[in-house]
Amino acid sequence: MQTNRSFYPEEVSAYASEAINLLEKLIAIPSFSREEETAADALEQFIKAKGLNCRRKGNNIWLTAEGYDATRPTLLLNAHIDTVRPTAGWIRPPFEATHENGCLYGLGSNDCGGGLVALLQTFRLLSRRDQPYNLIYLASCEEEVSGKQGIEMVLPFLPPVDVAIVGEPTGMQPAIAEKGLMVLDVTAHGQGGHAARDEGVNAIYEAMEDIEWFRTFRFKKVSPMLGAVKMTVTIIQAGTQHNVVPAECRFTVDVRSNELYSNHEIFDEICRNVKSEVQARSFHLNSSRIDPCHPLVRSAIGLGRIPYGSPTLSDQALMPFPSLKMGPGDSARSHTADEYIKPAEIHEAIRLYLNMLDGLHLR
Repeated sequence: MQTNRSFYPEEVSAYASEAINLLEKLIAIPSFSREEETAADALEQFIKAKGLNCRRKGNNIWLTAEGYDATRPTLLLNAHIDTVRPTAGWIRPPFEATHENGCLYGLGSNDCGGGLVALLQTFRLLSRRDQPYNLIYLASCEEEVSGKQGIEMVLPFLPPVDVAIVGEPTGMQPAIAEKGLMVLDVTAHGQGGHAARDEGVNAIYEAMEDIEWFRTFRFKKVSPMLGAVKMTVTIIQAGTQHNVVPAECRFTVDVRSNELYSNHEIFDEICRNVKSEVQARSFHLNSSRIDPCHPLVRSAIGLGRIPYGSPTLSDQALMPFPSLKMGPGDSARSHTADEYIKPAEIHEAIRLYLNMLDGLHLR
């Protein structure tokens, strides 16, 4: 249930302009994962200049709207401060906000500076009115590396959260499911020998059988939203010189899980089928989802938004509560040369967030 309330268009435009100005400042500050301190300082200064009290843990910054009531559900608005390093091929300066043909270019503009500033302004506007929920805004760090000092560290310091919106670039369509990630280090063992003689056991040939299994095996459970579990061999390392039969072959497998399997279940199935030694770097980045009937999802659908399943990973994987991913920009622009977002997308995002959330009953 949602009441019919609206914000003045001029007010939304003014807040959107502020958001774009803030994004320009953040683009000019390198904020690679684990190196976000200066950008976090700038964001904290902006928040305090608006007369808001925020808290900080490391390079994570959060605000809680006044009037917190433990009997009400709590909505978290989250986006990340950090960026990847600029890839090769940039034509425009990655640390300079450049406006061209209705686009704002700069590293982190799309992933996920647009969502970061749009959700902050949404928080400011929503928290000026009484809402039937508690509202928290969190700008987190280390998202691009799923680091231990990011959202995983800060969540215990927040009030209990019932549901979250993650401001990753989705074209403001609600991603109501997201694939998980598990990275495997696999080692095939053989026996060394001289390549000129018929001796040894070639670990590369041993690995080839398992690599073929990873290429062709299909997990039975296919998600209607996320599709099948996807496994991809991405790195292979073996051998020391041309005339030595390698005794060991190591390869890396990128596994993208759907919500029908836990990473542990997938790992166990893999170990039952391959003869190589398999080690998972972690199990904690599981697939995530939110009930399609959740009030957040229904509200988005009511605004003409179309739910979908996302193949890319975000901090949703570290959230032990329902969440959906919805933010300005386009995921295809992320981690690319000359990354950009359109200022019009930020304006539209704030408008849509407000229409979706103002007065919304989460239970």
